[in-house]
Amino acid sequence: MTAVKRSSSSLSVLARRRVLGLAAAVGMACAMVPAHAQNALEGIQKAKAIKIAIPTDFPPYGFVGTDLKPQGLDIDMARLIAAKLGVEVDLVTVTSANRIAYLQTRKADLVISSLGKNPEREKVIAFSAAYAPFYQAVFAAKSLPIKGWNDLAGKSVAVTRGAIEDQELSKVAPASADVKRFEDNNATIAAFVAGQTQVLATSASVAGNMMQKNPQLQAEYKLLLKDSPCYIGLAKGEDALLAKVNEIIEGAKKSGELDAIAKKWLGRPAGDLPG
Repeated sequence: MTAVKRSSSSLSVLARRRVLGLAAAVGMACAMVPAHAQNALEGIQKAKAIKIAIPTDFPPYGFVGTDLKPQGLDIDMARLIAAKLGVEVDLVTVTSANRIAYLQTRKADLVISSLGKNPEREKVIAFSAAYAPFYQAVFAAKSLPIKGWNDLAGKSVAVTRGAIEDQELSKVAPASADVKRFEDNNATIAAFVAGQTQVLATSASVAGNMMQKNPQLQAEYKLLLKDSPCYIGLAKGEDALLAKVNEIIEGAKKSGELDAIAKKWLGRPAGDLPG
């Protein structure tokens, strides 16, 4: 009987120790969790700096200048956001392949990298209002009057075979337009720069880069083929930061700052962008 009592007593002591040990472990775990989880906007304001992912391989939205520093439309937008927030900007270079992953792993607070919005991406990240146009369009010298599609009649137009702009141009160009199709963007641009065609049908990124390198051509935006604007990407759940970014974008629309940035890099104002 005594042996049984001692055994029961030992088990009771062991059980109490386990309970106390578990309680201590839970207490430590709770102590490690902050009473208030810090959101991204609070973190930015506390650090007085914001990490913004930008491209450096996609002119004129983002590229490396002769001073080896990032420049372009997206870089100007990143600096505008930081300035309006009153913080320093930490530019983080990304590619099209890893820019969303940088948001998900918190390596960046925002992605400003000519990011288009679609249902698949909306499942994993949040989007701001649009901040810049991204489009395919028709470009030509300022001296060449082109106000509508009928004005392309009898004119030579360079376009890359099979590209989106080729498909869209085929829908609207008059039958008498002399559409010259080239095998890649470089050949298309070279033909226009060399004066082999009067008109160029291409994307805003390609045209913007061409106009930066060849100001003597006096080329400008003429007609829109297809529009797919750029949005700022954020991690899901960062509602405070999203609201602040949208507030900044709306203010920059009203002040003309978005139009000025787009005009600088794309040759046309940002215009009426979707919210």
